Amino acid sequence: MAKVRAGTLLHGVLHVTIFEADNLYVNDCCNCFPKLSEETFSSGKVGGCRIYTTINLGSTIVGRTRSVNQNEHFNFQWHQSLRIYTAHIASEVVFHIKEDDTIIGAKVIGRAYFPVEELVNGENKDRWLQILNKKHKPLKARPRIHVKLQFFNVTKDINWSQGIKSLDFAGLTHSYFPQRSGCRVTLYQDTHIPTTFFPEILLTKGRYYELHQCWEDIFDAISKAKQLIYIAGWSLCTKITLVRESTCKKQESSDLNLTLGELLKKKASEGVKVLMLIWDDRTSIKWLRNDGVMTTHDEDTESYFDGTGVHCVLCPRNPDKGESLIQGTEVATMFTHHQKIIIVDSDVPNEKSDSRRRILSFIGGIDLCDGRYDTPFHSIFGSLGTVHHNDFRQPNFEGASIDKGGPREPWHDIHCRLEGPIARDVLKNFEQRWRKQGKKDVCLVEIDSLVDTFVPSSLDKFPEDDEEIWNVQLFRSIDGGAALGLPNSEEEVARSGLMNEKEHIFDCSIQNAYITAIRRAKSFIYIENQYFMGSSFGWNSGNLQVQEVGALHLIPKELSLKIVSKIEAGERFSVYVVIPMWPEGIPESNSVQSMLSWQKETMDMMYIDIIQALRAKGITADPKDYLSFFCLANREKKNDGEYKPSKHPQYDSDYNRAQQARRFMIYVHAKMMIVDDEYIIIGSANINQRSMDGARDTEIAMGAYQPYHIKRNEPNRGQIHGFRMALWYEHLGFLDGSFLVPQSLECVRLINNISTKYWDLYCSETLDEDLPGHLLSYPIKVTESGNVTTHLGVEHFPDTKARILGSKSELPFLLTT
Repeated sequence: MAKVRAGTLLHGVLHVTIFEADNLYVNDCCNCFPKLSEETFSSGKVGGCRIYTTINLGSTIVGRTRSVNQNEHFNFQWHQSLRIYTAHIASEVVFHIKEDDTIIGAKVIGRAYFPVEELVNGENKDRWLQILNKKHKPLKARPRIHVKLQFFNVTKDINWSQGIKSLDFAGLTHSYFPQRSGCRVTLYQDTHIPTTFFPEILLTKGRYYELHQCWEDIFDAISKAKQLIYIAGWSLCTKITLVRESTCKKQESSDLNLTLGELLKKKASEGVKVLMLIWDDRTSIKWLRNDGVMTTHDEDTESYFDGTGVHCVLCPRNPDKGESLIQGTEVATMFTHHQKIIIVDSDVPNEKSDSRRRILSFIGGIDLCDGRYDTPFHSIFGSLGTVHHNDFRQPNFEGASIDKGGPREPWHDIHCRLEGPIARDVLKNFEQRWRKQGKKDVCLVEIDSLVDTFVPSSLDKFPEDDEEIWNVQLFRSIDGGAALGLPNSEEEVARSGLMNEKEHIFDCSIQNAYITAIRRAKSFIYIENQYFMGSSFGWNSGNLQVQEVGALHLIPKELSLKIVSKIEAGERFSVYVVIPMWPEGIPESNSVQSMLSWQKETMDMMYIDIIQALRAKGITADPKDYLSFFCLANREKKNDGEYKPSKHPQYDSDYNRAQQARRFMIYVHAKMMIVDDEYIIIGSANINQRSMDGARDTEIAMGAYQPYHIKRNEPNRGQIHGFRMALWYEHLGFLDGSFLVPQSLECVRLINNISTKYWDLYCSETLDEDLPGHLLSYPIKVTESGNVTTHLGVEHFPDTKARILGSKSELPFLLTT
């Protein structure tokens, strides 16, 4: 067990059971005075208040119990067990006993302490602990709390650094949705793939990877639906068209030119049940929205479908029970419904008639709204006269418009289609959300009762001997304020991996899926995500109260600890992370600068971990040989026949400088992780606290692998491998033999060198040719101590006055983490 700074590293799973507390006196819980009866007051015991307990590692809360009242024996009983993923340094497990105040929050009554050093050997510890005040003095009548603890070190996990070893792998245990077998997954990069984008990627048995058209397939699925079309999204724009390229393989359809709004109204008029849940942005924080963090078409979308057969519900992010008034207000005004899902009925494969139906679903990062349509070429000027003329989006510059010209904001994203049993789980998610926040007078299609129409769920599977089948599991970030039907009993909550904190039941299985996938990883991890910040409990900032920041999810720390474990074992391991150059919005704005500062703190923490591990082994190496960050960008020379704007940007503006330099970032909106070309996670969840918390933004994701490739004792060359290689071809403009072994020094150094060259070309004063590739080394360097800084003389992003490393702001932490 590694000793680091003050304390012991607890990396694994901590099992905690809180049984009961006794002898809590009224003077120890002074907020309860107004609630006490005379009998209770005279007894000197806590009466009418509700009490809960938090479990802390150091100053970090890692778990909470539900709130309970005092029983007739004058004590408080929980009998609640928690299973907590840990990657924290601490000397003590601290139990904070608190009074639950539904108005302002909580008041600490007392604290109990358990030394971490007694847990490291994995023994089960059952003990009564004395409850003390903040000066470590006993409270009146010496109250106690009864707890049981057991720590399971990550290295004792049979899957630690082993990948998926056998067909018996059951996915994420303790999860609401089980892993499903007999499924099919189609992977999408960007919304459209032109025929001119054609990498030759060899898979198993001499087959080549096949690219797929996301919005064409969505258009086709919606067009062919006969019973239901369910959509849930952060935003939906009725004016967009899904199919725009003349190479479309479905040109025979007369509906190709319909806008999305027209298509949905047409399907409703045909008798298809069309239900939509669109996030209702009811925030009044206009200064934040002007920063470009949140802009949707919710009111326009509702108005468009008013009086039609399409049932569109603007869906606010309502708080769940158990939250204080202040917490509820924060949820309602600061958090969103961020899931992006489409569910339709579809024909059954290999059946001549289309009368029998099954469920088909799409999930991922792509909303059906403006600015999302793009190709792997990510043109910033060349498409302004064609497919992007009526779909120009550039929220990073004040006053940007098609009349003033490019650069537009290109959009890189990832999505997937799910078939088989997993599609029913996506349907169940929508049904739970509709029953909670949908129209009460509009019923869902009861597919289980339509036995002559829908294939039974038990038969909606692809054959086991199909080499292209997948095992897939659905994950969520969601709570009872957004979904009806989450379990209530303590046993079922625990079995489903849910959290019950102060009667607030929520699901954070997306974070758990990332954690367990990282822990399984053998050789490399490849991440694309819109944000990268978290594990603030491990930040090294001297003047920042990191516990107040609250970006507590484990993913960045898990990544650095995985790398550290491989360094200690003398094994190669590489992590590649692709993020935007900056979070979408005016780059100098408070919100963007704040998020960049959290990103910098996160990078610092990870590189410090890596450098300390290298020093401990006496290894001299570049930490970027193990962990590399990249962003995407494009630069285009001017071509004859290009769209000519009628107006010009303001002279001394970021907009004008970017236009003159003919360059701009490609906005990375993907939310994906690939592990060892074996396992993939795709969804709507960002790597930040908003997405991973479970009680903030609502999210959905899937984790999947192909069993056929698990059986083969060979390098993985299935669909996940092909997808990664296609992404690398898109980003780099070429393929190389070293890409087959991403963990190798040859591969990581080639990519780092090429991405540095592309950054230099992007920043160059001259422009002779288009940028040959889009993958740029993120503009940071790592000092000998592991701190992240900028290169000499390069403190701002090109064409802006925005600091690369960000700056602190007065914005609430909840908004920017």
